[in-house]
Amino acid sequence: MTGVLYGLARFCVRRRFVVLGVWLVAAIALIAVSHRLGETTSENLSLPGTDSQRATDTLARSFPDQANGTSPIVLHAYHGTLTEPKYATAVDEAVAAVAKAPHVAAVTNPLTPQDSSALSKDRSTAYMSVTLAVSPGELSVSEAQQIIDAAQPATAAGLEVQTGGQLGQKVSKPSTEISELIGIVAAMAILTFAFGTVVSMLLPIVNAIFALLSALAIIRLLGHVTTVPSVAPTLATMIGLGVGIDYALFIVTRHFRGLGDGLDYDESIARAAATSGGAVFFAGGTVTIALVSLAVAGIPLVTTLGLMAAIAVVVAVLAALTLLPAVLAIIGPRINSLRVRPAHRDLRPDTDTRQGLWARWANDIAAHPLIAGLAALAILLPLTIPLLSLTLGQQDTAALSTSTTARKAYDLLTENFGPGVNGPLLIAVSLGSPATGTNDLRLQTLQHDVASTPGVAAVTPTQIDKAGTTAYFNAIATTGPAAKGTEDLVEHLRDNAIPNAEHGTDMQAHVGGSTAGFVDLAARISAKLPLQILVVIALSFLLLILAFRTVVIPAQAAIMNLLSIGASYGVLTAIFQYGWLSGAIGLPGPVPVVSYVPLFMFAVLFGLSMDYEVFLVSQIEEHVHSGQDNRESVISGLVTSARVITSAAFIMVFVFGSFVLNGDPTIKQFGIGLAVAVILDATVVRCLLVPALMVLMGRVNWYMPGWLGRIVPHVSIEGAEFFLARDYLKAEGEAGTTGAPEPATTGPQS
Repeated sequence: MTGVLYGLARFCVRRRFVVLGVWLVAAIALIAVSHRLGETTSENLSLPGTDSQRATDTLARSFPDQANGTSPIVLHAYHGTLTEPKYATAVDEAVAAVAKAPHVAAVTNPLTPQDSSALSKDRSTAYMSVTLAVSPGELSVSEAQQIIDAAQPATAAGLEVQTGGQLGQKVSKPSTEISELIGIVAAMAILTFAFGTVVSMLLPIVNAIFALLSALAIIRLLGHVTTVPSVAPTLATMIGLGVGIDYALFIVTRHFRGLGDGLDYDESIARAAATSGGAVFFAGGTVTIALVSLAVAGIPLVTTLGLMAAIAVVVAVLAALTLLPAVLAIIGPRINSLRVRPAHRDLRPDTDTRQGLWARWANDIAAHPLIAGLAALAILLPLTIPLLSLTLGQQDTAALSTSTTARKAYDLLTENFGPGVNGPLLIAVSLGSPATGTNDLRLQTLQHDVASTPGVAAVTPTQIDKAGTTAYFNAIATTGPAAKGTEDLVEHLRDNAIPNAEHGTDMQAHVGGSTAGFVDLAARISAKLPLQILVVIALSFLLLILAFRTVVIPAQAAIMNLLSIGASYGVLTAIFQYGWLSGAIGLPGPVPVVSYVPLFMFAVLFGLSMDYEVFLVSQIEEHVHSGQDNRESVISGLVTSARVITSAAFIMVFVFGSFVLNGDPTIKQFGIGLAVAVILDATVVRCLLVPALMVLMGRVNWYMPGWLGRIVPHVSIEGAEFFLARDYLKAEGEAGTTGAPEPATTGPQS
């Protein structure tokens, strides 16, 4: 791999302007085409084998529009009632106008007798139920706004008009530009401190932004051929921006070390891309594998999120290995321009492991490894405790900003109709023999049993298709869509009320709708999470065996990663589920931890943790190759890598943490969870616990069973042996000798 990366880097250096031109043309073309086609995302849940999916499938033929759900447009009179002539006329006109809007299949009028349940008792508030003719994901924001604007007659009459459901959420998505800008500015400050020059600071930033824009354009294009959740571009931005900057940071840092070793600019760039670039390739591959392995869960939503984020990582790796060397070659000696402070000693070859902050830190750990390890555990284990009470929930509109129309509609409906109206349960019925009408005994029994179930506030009239074989009605819960009581109600209906009504009949009923769908999603994820953890750990274990030819370090890495991720889950639980510090992050109080957040976090964090593990251990291994004993190798490796690891981690923390400013509670959870995990992993785990454990383990760190060593191929991440042999051959050639170089070892010897 080292030889391949070295050859690729040499090509990019020689053809620097061609490589830059290809990237520019490709990026501009992708961005132009994707913006021309527009963005298409979807909130639709597809969960094969679940009861909510069976409900959707039951209605698919007879009531296809029901699969698209309904969105309420809420009308509220500040004074008087909606039945007053001036308001009633405006409501009728608004209903008629919305019905004529593009992509609208049907609209209910709350002032008609058949839909009077949508009018509040005091008649000051009502809602129109808008059924779409297309999936909400197929609507652009402008098309959704066009439907909402059709209710203008009601607004003109002085009524408050707010939109909930899928339509309201479509136009209530908070922008991420501020979060991205804060993350980039913070990264610029950290990189300036790390490198000491403004020009070198700009290289990782420009490289990451270039890769991210290309990746987002690809994701936008894929939205036209597959279902892409609306949260996917934001997650791809978080991951792509973070790893894009970090991967470029690793290579630029190695380039500075090469210059310090006396290499010329072109050779230093090529070696940096071949050595640290190898670590980048390996780390990026690990993150990508972890994200793609989300498909093991068998949940389309989670699989797609993983694939979209993986695209951002792959593009970031490609940019770091091709675009960055070309740009470095173009910059040349100007990389040291606009220097703001002297270079760090650990960027130069004469670094003394006895001087400096990190040197003192490493020596203290090596002198007292047991105390250092216990101190790390004393930090991590208490943070993990809240994880024991983690329960998975669903997205909660009640946690959105009060300035959004979706939240205002939610509050109006809750105040006037009860919280359950915001997430009705859809009862879909398949009848073996045609129904005799709404007075069919089977349907009446089912509706009665559902209505009398504790936790059900009301049920709507039953709708039957022309053939009389399919029917549906809605059940309104007494609790909100994200409440634990609603989840319990769904389970009770499925386990008791519906089976009792079905008994002795040819009728089958299912509980569906978005609320029940998210309940099924949480249950499916809870069941699949252990399998997902095992798969990712197994894949990472195999990759680390290939990288370091030892079974001990992979086992250590798995345990260390689980500790940091467990602690981050605990913090996530405390902040969101318990509501600690909720006001400080812009939330009204406790909110559920969205079911797919921990699953996605695990894949991302395990991959990122492997990044830091690879970078640290490869530096330690390099010093073992140079002849140092285990203790000195750990000290030297930590001194060499600690500043880079912590700099990279702080960049990630600011990039992820800046998304707490996003108004979407789900994005806040991703931002805080990822930021906490990265800072714990890079500091407490990689710079304290791992070095302490490696000092305690001694030469056992590099244990490899003989039988396994014979079947595992020899792989070197940073390829130090490649350049040792290459330099030896070059020196022998210059001396005019024909002797062969000594064979280079491929790993530390036990």
